[in-house]
Amino acid sequence: MVARSSEVRQSAVRHSASPGVGGRRRRGAGRLAGLGLGGAALLVLLTGCDVGKTFGGFGWPQGGITPEAHRMYDLWIASCIAALAVGVFVWGLIFWCVVRYRKRGNELPVQTRYNMPMEFLYTIAPILIVSVLFYYTAVVQTDVTKTTKNPDITVEVVAFKWNWQFNYRDGQGKDANTVASVLGTSEVIPILVLPTGRSVRFEETSKDVIHSFWVPEMLFKRDVMPGNIRNVFEVSSLDAEGAYVGRCAELCGTYHAFMNFELRVVSPEQYDQFLAAKRDGKSTQEALTAIGEDPYASKTRPFDTRRGTANFNPDDVAAGAGS
Repeated sequence: MVARSSEVRQSAVRHSASPGVGGRRRRGAGRLAGLGLGGAALLVLLTGCDVGKTFGGFGWPQGGITPEAHRMYDLWIASCIAALAVGVFVWGLIFWCVVRYRKRGNELPVQTRYNMPMEFLYTIAPILIVSVLFYYTAVVQTDVTKTTKNPDITVEVVAFKWNWQFNYRDGQGKDANTVASVLGTSEVIPILVLPTGRSVRFEETSKDVIHSFWVPEMLFKRDVMPGNIRNVFEVSSLDAEGAYVGRCAELCGTYHAFMNFELRVVSPEQYDQFLAAKRDGKSTQEALTAIGEDPYASKTRPFDTRRGTANFNPDDVAAGAGS
């Protein structure tokens, strides 16, 4: 009996001398710490460079020309970085579990074990992440869509099949007066002239169907509705001079794809001269020439209606003649 009990005690001593559960936990903690350090290093590398430029804006258009465009762009880049950080962490845990808990025999692992810290993590962490993203999205959205009582410039945007009219107004609302106007035709692209450094209010209305006012560099679209609805938005300033193509971004009919205009951003002094020339009765092309600008659109061109050659009754076919 004594010998048998001694053998038991010796085996127990040998078992307790092995690394055991504590050693495995320390190794697991070490791996998690290494994973966390790797994720932190990745974030440092990402934040230390122009992430948007490096990764092509993660699909978001670059080159915004308004403060609102920059805020939306920054929110998108930050959201993508957060998503990548979460993805790297989750992928790391998946690969770690694949290696750590790979099959070592025919016995199944314990099926009733749970890990409260891990369950707490994957329950609370997504709620916190979504809450933070929702907060910053609401802040940016409120800032982008806010309007002021006294913007520097008010432009009425009138859309119709399939062109644009831009009315420079002396106030806000449909009762304000138009002091100058630019009207597009099938032969001449309408050019909307605006200055840098001034706030601009856009009041949009349509003569027929739903259109959409879109300048890609402004990173902002707004539907143009018919009837009494006047969609309104503002930009606090335009930051870069140049010519930018504008488009209708809502399918509105046969020539929707050709319903373009051009935004011409000039200096405040040039803008004042342009508006004065328009008030004196000069055409848009004459007013543009007076301030040293190209009188015609340079980023897009008029569409060819082809109404005389590509329809069911071309001009070069005699009446009654069959094909």
